[in-house]
This record gives sequence, C-alpha cells and structure tokens, in this order.
Amino acid sequence: MHPGVVTVNLDAIARNINTLRQRALGTELMAIVKADAYGHGLGPVSIAALEAGATWLGVAQVSEALSLRALLDQAGFSPTRAPILTWIATPGTNWASLITAHIDLAVSWTWVLDEICHAAHACGTRARIHIKVDTGMLRAGSTLEDLPALAQAAAEAQRAGLVEIVGLFSHLSRADEPTPQGEASTMAHIQRFCDAQDILRHAGIEPALCHLGASSGLLWHPDAHFDMVRPGIALYGLSPDPEVASGDELGLWPALRLTSQLTSVKRAEAGQTVSYGGTWAAPTSRWLGLIPLGYADGIPRSASNQGAWVLIETAHGPLRATQVGRICMDQFVVDLGSAERGAPAPAAVGDTVVLIGDTRRVEPSADDWARAAGTINYEIVTRLGDRLTRTWTRDSAMSDATSTSDTTEGKPWTH
Repeated sequence: MHPGVVTVNLDAIARNINTLRQRALGTELMAIVKADAYGHGLGPVSIAALEAGATWLGVAQVSEALSLRALLDQAGFSPTRAPILTWIATPGTNWASLITAHIDLAVSWTWVLDEICHAAHACGTRARIHIKVDTGMLRAGSTLEDLPALAQAAAEAQRAGLVEIVGLFSHLSRADEPTPQGEASTMAHIQRFCDAQDILRHAGIEPALCHLGASSGLLWHPDAHFDMVRPGIALYGLSPDPEVASGDELGLWPALRLTSQLTSVKRAEAGQTVSYGGTWAAPTSRWLGLIPLGYADGIPRSASNQGAWVLIETAHGPLRATQVGRICMDQFVVDLGSAERGAPAPAAVGDTVVLIGDTRRVEPSADDWARAAGTINYEIVTRLGDRLTRTWTRDSAMSDATSTSDTTEGKPWTH
C-alpha cells in the first residue's frame, strides 16, 4: 500500500558478481550483505549471490548473522555451502548462539578471544575465528604491537580445541583514492598486513584465508587480493568512487530501482514559494508535481534545492524534473516546467516517477542523489526506509549478457 516501490534485479547482482570474479581470478569471493544487503534485501540478495558463485557471505552485526543463517537454513543452504563471517560484537555477546549456528567470528582483542573460548568450552563446540589486524584504519583490529600476544593466545586456544583459526583479515581506508597520498596509504596497509601474516606464522598459525580488499581493493589494487576479496557496494552495481570510475565504466549494473507516482500536479505563479521555510520561489509561472516520499523513506533532506532530479514517465514521453523546496518527511515537490501562456500540464496524477534507476536509460542514480546530498551512494541505498515496498525480479537476458566490459580493468588511476 505504500506509494514507494524498491525493485531489485537479482540477475544484475549475479552479473556483477561474475564481473568482479573476473577481476580477482583465483580468489574466493565474500559477498558483503550487511545493512539488509545495502538496502537491497538480505535473504534474496544472499541467495542470488551464492547461486552466482560467491563462496562466503559477510555481515557486520551478530544479529544480522543469526537472521541470515536462519534464512539460509530455510532455503536449504548448509553452513558448509554458505559460510558467514560477522565482525562487530560487544562484551557479553551470546557467543554460544553464534558458535552453534556455525557462524565465523572476528577476533580483534584478547577479551573477545577469552569470551569466545569460554562459550566454546561451555557448548562443547569449537568456534571458527578470523583474527583481525589493524593495518592503519584505527577501528577494530589488533595493532601489530599487540598482535603477538593475541596470536599466541589464539594458537593455544586452537591447540586446546576451543577454536579453529580460519582467517586473518583487515580493511583498507583509502583504496579509492588515486592520489599519491592514497596510494602510499594503501601500500602501507598492505605491508602491515604482510607483517601480520609473519607474526601469525611465528606463532605457528597458517590461516586458510587471508583477506584484505573490499570493492576498491578488488577493483584497483591487485596486490590486495590475497586469498579472498570482499566486494560490498560494487556487488550492487555502484562504484566505490564515481569520481574515479563510474559503475558503467567498471562494467557494473545497478540492481536497485526506486519508483513512485505523482499525487498532485498544480500551477504556481511567479514568486510563490514551495514547502517549509519558503526556500525556493517559482521564477516564472510553473507546473509543480508532488511525490509522496520523503526523508522518512530515505530521501535525504540535505538534498533539498541541490539539483536532485527524477524522471517522470508521462503520456508524451519521459520528463526530467528537478526537486525544489525543502524535502519533507513524507513528500517532496518537483518543477515540471513552464506554465506560461496557458501551457497544459506536462504530467498527470498517477504518472510513474523514477527516483533511482539505470543511467544507461538516462535515469537518475544513487550517485546523483549522493552528489545533491553531499554524501556517498552507500548512504543513499542503505537508508531507504523499511516502509517502502520491496520486490525482487529476474532478468535472465542481463545475467547471460557478456561484453568486453565484464573483464576490462576499468578506468585507470589518474594522478
């Protein structure tokens, strides 16, 4: 019943996975499906990713991991076929529920390892862990100075049968920056990661999987591929940095489409203001359209009067309309064009409005909204509200399509 519809093309997800796998041949691929698969739908996207060749799934929060495991169990995907890694937890987490659900756990500090070992002993099941090292982002992860002690404790826990050390991982902070500073930062991260591998080897640990590169590392830093890559935003057809290379240039297909309908078309005289605060006034007589979505649905209020636009499918063809006035909680206004000299309304109530679509069809994108709002495409798609109707479709022509863009290296760095 909600007037906003999110349609996700699962074959676009599959096609993107194929494109990304070609960029990192010989490695495993962990599809990052945190935050409800970046707003695209946790269950459908995860299953589509596994069917397309993803070998792992990754989520940030432990609650997401448990929900995902339940969804996969219902769909017939065993933990062996669909392993899950989760990496954010707080002291006192119910580790036993995660261990018995066969979910892989990140270990950044000895307190985490201690709690996991106590839970593993209590439930009589060995925990699967990935040691995380801080290679320079200063978030989670053991520093190189603290890593020897953590590695030694983890090795002892493994010998005691409490844990299985499956992986070593970290994250890159500036892999999307083609500047000398960005390049130097990424190379320093990679070197610290290699140093961490040496520390683990000294403790007698040889993880089966060393993984560092997310979308940016996968696309632009082959040295960061190691044993597994972890694409997130690229999985959904969006570039980790459109200023470096667009999704189109990377051979990616946007999977998400957000549509609604016009609920009002009215005339405004020159000088009349629109919405709260009167922040936009009609420069001449204008036709205005009303779209029943707002910041409660994830349309960023900060994009107000910043050039965001929508495409309206009218009886006379597509019409590009710019957002005007302040974006409200549940609706916003667009400028449909001149109303001078008795010009008829160029659109009608009920016309379909495309807010996010495919740039190949000259439709607005998540990148367009991000630029207008002064943010990134990640935030645009992940903040789309729960009250929006979500549907999932297949387009076999898209997943079967092949082109040279599937295997190209994409737009190179330019300094």
